[in-house]
Amino acid sequence: MLFNTKNLIDNSPLSRLQYTTLIVCFFMNMLDGMDVLIISYAAPAISQNWGISPQALGVVFSSGLFGMTFGALFLAPVADSIGRKNMIIISAALMGATVYLTSFATSIYWLVIFRFISGLGIGCMLASTAALAAEYTPHKTKDFWVSFVISGYPIGAVLSGLASGKIIVQDGWQSMFQIAGIITIISLPLIYFFLTESLDFYLKKQPKSALTKINAILLKMGFESIEAMPVKSTDLPKTSIQSLMSKEFRLPSFQLWIALFFAFATLYFLTSWIPKLATNAGLSMKLAIYTATVFNVGAWFGIMTQGYFSSKYGLKKTIGAILILTGVLMAIFKLFIGSDAILYIFGLLGFGIQGGFVGLYAVAARMYPTEFRTTGVGWAIGIGRLGGIVGPAVGGILIGMGLSLSVNFLIYAIPTICAGVMTLFISSKEVS
Repeated sequence: MLFNTKNLIDNSPLSRLQYTTLIVCFFMNMLDGMDVLIISYAAPAISQNWGISPQALGVVFSSGLFGMTFGALFLAPVADSIGRKNMIIISAALMGATVYLTSFATSIYWLVIFRFISGLGIGCMLASTAALAAEYTPHKTKDFWVSFVISGYPIGAVLSGLASGKIIVQDGWQSMFQIAGIITIISLPLIYFFLTESLDFYLKKQPKSALTKINAILLKMGFESIEAMPVKSTDLPKTSIQSLMSKEFRLPSFQLWIALFFAFATLYFLTSWIPKLATNAGLSMKLAIYTATVFNVGAWFGIMTQGYFSSKYGLKKTIGAILILTGVLMAIFKLFIGSDAILYIFGLLGFGIQGGFVGLYAVAARMYPTEFRTTGVGWAIGIGRLGGIVGPAVGGILIGMGLSLSVNFLIYAIPTICAGVMTLFISSKEVS
């Protein structure tokens, strides 16, 4: 019955329940993008008000990244035991409460604590929503819908960036954190009433009253109910993390982690240093600030384009090509310095690097089975975020050495191309 139910989803049009689930997951990732980058938008005002150094703010940024990494590695796997919906609720509660409380911080120490805790929720949110989207979409279009759900992240980043400029100037940086926290907290009833737990989770894990809940979902999707639960599998290792290291998944997991580590290193280098590097390249301060917005707008189009072509031509070929071409563009970036096209090039970089690395989330969601899918996606994101910590740090050293924008981009073209090549060689039979 398990396989028949899956075949029904694969061979049937999306129901209202499935569309609703996807839209809620998309919205939660919008909030994720807002809550991640709000500290970046508020940083200049905090620095000015408190008279703290950029180095001190760097500790705040790092605490958030460590929280996201820790959450993805060790908290997200809990979703494989308690369910994706419950973990999304917990993540939203952590994010909303701590982002709101950040507005009352009176020292750098409280900022570090609140950013770490909010990072825990942020790290879990992407993994849980990606897993849920994968489990409610047909095999043929799964890559597109997982990418669509995650594309909410740059949308949230762009919208909150546009709003923060006015709110922080008029009402202070505290108001931005309060508004963001309240919006995230308000989402809790939306999740509770409109988000549906994974059908695969109920079938595989079989929690209390699973049959009743499964039949309620099947009826809402227009399918016939089932009379009995399938036999629960007992073949998997005791923990989800052990499952990642089993013979079948060990090599493709390492290949995916390496690709994500390199992709994240380049992505976070670009998002952290683009405005400063753009200024160094001769752009005005105003245009340099716009580069971040252009980068994220390009990112959304890149994610959606990648999702479409992945569904048609396969994930590995599409992502590998996008990342390799992005690396080539970075390598020849010197050709565009001083021209009017440079702003568009930043948009293309966002298109390529974000489209590529988000596609790797779809690889993770497709590669791992339901029993430990959130663990697999979470560990992929967590290992990737380690690259996100290393990338900007190395970039800071290179910039401090006085290397030019074009030389920095040439250096970071190497891990970008390596990520693309590694993607092409991911040896999972579940990923085309």
